[in-house]
Amino acid sequence: MHYGQAIQYDAKNPLIYTNRAFARLKLEKWTQAETDCQSAIQYDAESMKAYFYMAQAQVELREFGEALASATKAYRFCLAYEGRSARHISSLILKIKQKSWEDKEQTRKKSRNLLVVELEERLEQAAATEKAAIKFRTDAGEISFEEAELRITILSDITSKKVGDLKSAFSIANMENGERLVPEYLIDCISFEIMHDPVITKSGHSYERSNILEHITTSATDPLTREPLYKTDLRPNLALKQACEEFLEKNGWAVDY
Repeated sequence: MHYGQAIQYDAKNPLIYTNRAFARLKLEKWTQAETDCQSAIQYDAESMKAYFYMAQAQVELREFGEALASATKAYRFCLAYEGRSARHISSLILKIKQKSWEDKEQTRKKSRNLLVVELEERLEQAAATEKAAIKFRTDAGEISFEEAELRITILSDITSKKVGDLKSAFSIANMENGERLVPEYLIDCISFEIMHDPVITKSGHSYERSNILEHITTSATDPLTREPLYKTDLRPNLALKQACEEFLEKNGWAVDY
């Protein structure tokens, strides 16, 4: 049965909309997938799949704020119902933060390049005005033709140097400032990736929540100390979470570290 026919038969079934949204994601029909997810949420406000799929569509539509909100809801519902997709949703959240950072970086660089062009034009205009003044004084007989040529040559050299210095300064500002490093305390020692939702154990070690939960299902021990560890032993590490968020806000590249 086609999705359209299925909806006519059972229009309030959220699964039909999420299934079609998934199919549309595969076809890269982002707007239609987002609309299907919104329909699914209308009939099931806690549909983890709907929010998860919608976040994927929204990030492709460059709706990064909405995508992060959708992915965060999907993550919360997944944890609440102890779903098995927490790690995948966690990865999506990091991807969205990375894409958002990249978008801001592109805007910043574009703005900076436009500023360089504007400043360069001002330097050239100032030089042209001064050259016109030299020509006027030459025509008025105030300075000789030879002196005018010398002044114009010096002026051209100074202007060229200023333009070069300007471009060099902005070029340096656009370059990476040394080696890119992520502080070790932000790295999950299971996946060796930067964390976004760290939890702390009784032993004082912090892990990415989705990774440690997955580890506990197969081995109820702390990966580092080998001491017994259960879900109830995990506590949110809010200070570390804030540190991760602040670092990613300025260093989205760290997602692929």
